[in-house]
Amino acid sequence: MEPRLSRIIPAHDVRLAILDTVYCEARRDPTLQLPPDLVLALIDVESRFDNWAVSPAGAVGLMQVMPFWPRQLGVENQLVRVAPNIRMGCEILRFYLRAEHHDWVRALARYNGSVGRNTYPALVMQRWQRIWRF
Repeated sequence: MEPRLSRIIPAHDVRLAILDTVYCEARRDPTLQLPPDLVLALIDVESRFDNWAVSPAGAVGLMQVMPFWPRQLGVENQLVRVAPNIRMGCEILRFYLRAEHHDWVRALARYNGSVGRNTYPALVMQRWQRIWRF
């Protein structure tokens, strides 16, 4: 994955930090492990790996976490920091996967706030298949 990410992030140490964090956070919960390459696809779609990204709706960081989530998860608000943002994003995705009975399309739509529309989930899945899949 590191060579693929080099086209987007020039700094080697930053690339490795993102990849290490994604792998660890995707695997953190043994009851619901996420595919790390799918998490990379989600980050690519959400922020194009810009940890300073802010959406028009106010979502922040690599995984575009809304500011109310740190309080919901009981963690400090460090949304622009790589590791906390990825940790929160993975926990949010797991929350939606559980709520949607492991239906990836519906969970991704909820993650994006676009329930009932398949455009966003299709984009993440397409990016996963074409660019980030191991």
